[in-house]
Amino acid sequence: MDVRSADAGAVRAGAQGAVDGKGAVDGKGGADGKGGADGRDDVDGTVAVPGAVLDAAAGPAGAGAPERIRVLVVDDHVLYRRGLERVLELDDDIVIVGEAADGTEAIARAEELLPDVVLMDVRMPRRGGIEACAAIREVAPSTRILMLTMSEEESDLFSAVQAGANGYLLKDVPGEEIAASLRAVHGGQSLISPSMASHLLAEFAALSRRGATREDAPAVPAPRLTARELEVLRLVARGRSNRDIAGELWISENTVKNHVRNLLEKLQLHSRMEAAMYAVKEKLLDPSP
Repeated sequence: MDVRSADAGAVRAGAQGAVDGKGAVDGKGGADGKGGADGRDDVDGTVAVPGAVLDAAAGPAGAGAPERIRVLVVDDHVLYRRGLERVLELDDDIVIVGEAADGTEAIARAEELLPDVVLMDVRMPRRGGIEACAAIREVAPSTRILMLTMSEEESDLFSAVQAGANGYLLKDVPGEEIAASLRAVHGGQSLISPSMASHLLAEFAALSRRGATREDAPAVPAPRLTARELEVLRLVARGRSNRDIAGELWISENTVKNHVRNLLEKLQLHSRMEAAMYAVKEKLLDPSP
């Protein structure tokens, strides 16, 4: 029996959950759709929420043949790597340029190959994916990072986002969904598996309620944001798109983009997901839904 084929089938099959949504984000990675000179992402997008639909057909913009997405696969299980590679080989716009078995090797390979996307496990021997994520951001700042893991721990999700991950995907998704997620992350979007997004929003609500009862909870973040930036930040943390925020605050979408860009710069954050985490940490969300 062909082990590579068997592994590909196993990756394709996965569990049957989390198929219809990936908490996709409609961002384009900065004001010009390419991350911007300051490295800030997701000015145009939304933070991931349960049930948001990932456009599996959408690839990076451009005329002519689709751009080939160069991917580095990082997982400590060689058979799983082979299965992933076999599945992703079916997509003409994705090419596997290398692989690594742990975080230490992933950093070296990322610096050498400068892939478009690193598809990486969270928990690996020698050096885990979260620690490697932060290091890869240093040696290959233009590379996007999609975590692919079995871990449903909220602490791993928070840590991955704080380390600079652009997405957090569970391994129970079918192979074709992994390909679609790679395209989304490469295109500047951020995403979280639907089940993890549900946990994240539940944590938002719980932390907000606890923060509302604490006398020492900070009233405003530091550095100080304007009243309008705080309004935008709270709506970003609740998964609102720029269009939704513009409609709710009676301002233009371009004005919303400017507010998002400014608050990310002030808070020294890289994405809307990090901004959402910040809002939770600083107890800025209202306890009500």
